[in-house]
Amino acid sequence: MNKEHPLEEVGVSELIRGKKEVRIEAMDMDMDMDMDMDMDMDMDMDMDMDMDMERVDQIIDKHKCEASSLVQVLLAIQTENHWLPKEALERVAERLQVPLTRIQQVATFYKAFSLVPKGRHTINVCTGTACYARGASRVLEMMQDLTGLKSGETDLDLKFSLEKVSCPGCCALGPYVEIDGETQELTTPAAMADVLKKFE
Repeated sequence: MNKEHPLEEVGVSELIRGKKEVRIEAMDMDMDMDMDMDMDMDMDMDMDMDMDMERVDQIIDKHKCEASSLVQVLLAIQTENHWLPKEALERVAERLQVPLTRIQQVATFYKAFSLVPKGRHTINVCTGTACYARGASRVLEMMQDLTGLKSGETDLDLKFSLEKVSCPGCCALGPYVEIDGETQELTTPAAMADVLKKFE
């Protein structure tokens, strides 16, 4: 029996499906486990990470405030803000008349979305079989050393997020490193250090 897909009620099927992957690992698991880590993802950080609700309304209006455009609305918010704040999800639920729980299901089902803050620049390191055989583990360790991040983490300045990814289909270029969607041809420590310096 097929499991009900979380998007069936909003009528969207064109987005590539992926495994549910809530980026809880972005938070340090060594922190006090008494912290309340519910799906609200309330995070008290010393920085302004709220999204302009007027901009959220503009995105919703652009998609004619239709529930069937839920995924497109969330993608637009994710692209501009690099994550989906609770306040933005609540506004989307109110305007599209879609239950907040349903929106949370959608947001946690697709890897394209994040419920925790992400950096302005995303570093993807492929750890697929071909890249692994060509030294992907060494490259990942190098990127961790250069950024001070582990895979799945984001720095406090919200500058970089470091991610391990499955094969993107660029095996001939392995070990494959991508920053903000741009393939990095040279993956030596010196080359990567120079590249990272260019990002603000």
